[in-house]
This record gives sequence, structure tokens and C-alpha cells, in this order.
Amino acid sequence: MAAITASMVAELRGKTDAPMMECKKALTEADGDMAKAEELLRVKLGSKAGKAAGRITAEGVVTCHMDGTVGAMIEVNCETDFVTKNDSFLAFANAASALIAKHNPADVAALGALPYSQDGFGPTLEDVRKGLIGKIGENMSFRRFKRFASGAKLASYLHGTRIGVVVEFAGDDVAAKDVAMHVAAMKPVALSSAEVPAELVARERSVAVAKAAEDAAVATAAGKPVQSAEIVAKRVEGGVQKYLKEVSLYNQSFVKNDKLTVEQMLKAANTTVSGFTLYVVGEGIEKKVDDFAAEVAAQVAAAKQAA
Repeated sequence: MAAITASMVAELRGKTDAPMMECKKALTEADGDMAKAEELLRVKLGSKAGKAAGRITAEGVVTCHMDGTVGAMIEVNCETDFVTKNDSFLAFANAASALIAKHNPADVAALGALPYSQDGFGPTLEDVRKGLIGKIGENMSFRRFKRFASGAKLASYLHGTRIGVVVEFAGDDVAAKDVAMHVAAMKPVALSSAEVPAELVARERSVAVAKAAEDAAVATAAGKPVQSAEIVAKRVEGGVQKYLKEVSLYNQSFVKNDKLTVEQMLKAANTTVSGFTLYVVGEGIEKKVDDFAAEVAAQVAAAKQAA
């Protein structure tokens, strides 16, 4: 029996993208024959892990794990909505959030290195990820996560599996849960107007200025009087202030009672919110759009050139 070294396992893993333990098993079965071991893995996994590694993962789920004042939330992506209903994928995603809460990994690489076994794959979470890619046939990845351990109370809300919210607070549990649901529905970008990111404010001001210039051009073309620079400046600033109220949590109308702002609701419940985190699956990821007609045309053109 040939000795199976770590370097051999690493080489086979590099060729096939298969989990470490699966590579070791294949090499043992092949008595150290690299080519035969690779063939065994291709029979077992169909080379799915390697082929899937570069595909876009814009679907997925958000999971949360709460343990008192310590918690975690993660977005785990896959390629299609179909896989988000797969029991193995869901178990994997839920395990990831629990591991984050318990071990506080520094980044995605550290998360993947944590010990975990599932569906015969392991001994790390990364090995399970690679194993499930081969088993299910789709790429999957950890996109982002956050651990909460500031000492504040935590309230979480999941809207299905696509939207997740964690609220850090002091005070009433029901009020905090309501805020989490409100954030999922209204998607504020900051707690208060003062905390809205400067780049968002600048973008909104730029839009307001461009709109004012357009209105002035239309008025001029129609022979109508153009507003003074002072009035235009006030209109621009008014538009910016309106935007700030619309995107800051405290100033938004509370979804369960639009006669109150969220800030007023919290004050009445003697509750303070120190922060919130909102994850929406696939937000900001450019999804691949397949153009079947273009693909067929390209194949036909390539065939003609070959002929």
C-alpha cells in the first residue's frame, strides 16, 4: 500500500476541487495512482465542483443564529432559487451562522477552516461546501457575515430566507422585533439623517441640482420666467432633506402605525436602538442573463469557421 502524503492530497484537490477527505479516500483506493484517483473522483462527483467554481451565485439564503446577546447573520449564495430549498444546503447555511456566533472567525477563509461535517463531507466547513457543490451540482459561496457581541440585546427577523435583519437594542423585546420587521419592509440605510453615508447624500443632491437645471431649461424654452438661484438652492436643499427623512430609520413612518415615526414608537415603548444590519440576498450582484439566440448564433459561426 502506497503512502498517501499531504502533498498528494493537495495536488489532487487542486486538480479536481474535491473535498480533502474525498481526495484522500480516492488516493487510498487507487493505491497512490494520481490519474486513477482523479478518475475515481470524476466518477463520484462528475467534476461538478471544478466546473461550478466560476459560476455566478446571485441566489441564496440569509440565516441567523442568536444565543442571548451573541448572534450572527450570514448570506450564503448559490446559482438558482431551486437549491435554496434543498435540505442539505439549508443545513449548511444554518450551520455557518451558528459557527460564526460560537467561534468569531475573522473572515470567510477563517470561517471555512472551522471544524464541521455534514452529508459525509468534512472535516471543515470549506470541505463541506466543496462536497455539496459536487453533490448538488451548483456553485455556492459565503458572501458576507456579521457577528454581534456588543452586549446589547438582539432581535432578529427573517422574511422567508431572502431578507434578514438584526437589531441591537435596549428595552422592550416586542418593540425591537417590530423595528426588525420595519427595516425588512422599508430598508432604511441609517439610524438617523446624520448617519446617512455622505456619498448617498451627494448623489441625491446631484440629482436635485440636475432636475432644477432641467426645469430651468424647459421654462426658458417656453418663454416662462426662471426661478432665482436662491429659490433653486432652497428647492435642492428641500429635496435632500426629504430624501434623508425617507431613508433614515428614526424618521420613517412606522409600518404598523403611520401616524408615528419609528423614533416616536420607540420612545413610547421606552426602547432605544443602537444599530441594525440588513441583508438582502443577491443585493448588488450582477446576475448572468443567458442570451440563447446569441449563443446559438456564436456556435453556428464557429462551426462555419471550422469548416
